[in-house]
Amino acid sequence: MIPIPFFSAQRLSRPLLLSRVPAGFPSPADDYVEGSLDLNEHLVAHREATFFLRVQGHSMSGAGISDGDLLVVDRALEAGHGDIVVAVVDGELTVKRLWRRGARVRLVAENPAYAPIELKDGQELAVWGVVTAIVRRVR
Repeated sequence: MIPIPFFSAQRLSRPLLLSRVPAGFPSPADDYVEGSLDLNEHLVAHREATFFLRVQGHSMSGAGISDGDLLVVDRALEAGHGDIVVAVVDGELTVKRLWRRGARVRLVAENPAYAPIELKDGQELAVWGVVTAIVRRVR
């Protein structure tokens, strides 16, 4: 994963429809525009501390994170128990769910095929940032 910094000053504003899209039969009566949505404002809370990372692998598939997805990562947020984080373990970047109980810390995959990373004495862990959004192309 190579971090891509967020630094767009350009607004990306698109119409935002008033109604939600049902996952069943669509209703043509719901064609009303609520306003506009700027993806920069919607996805980025801390502009100077936000980066994008592309996911490689399948260890977080149970959390809805797929190979090739873009993660929006905010380095200004303090990571807490249960957050999905980008962490550096012994110099390697990984994305996992943070698990903390007292002094015990582990990084947990969201795919049963992957074992949790149990931190041992002497291992280095740095939480690099908190994942705040996932961007995925469907076509």
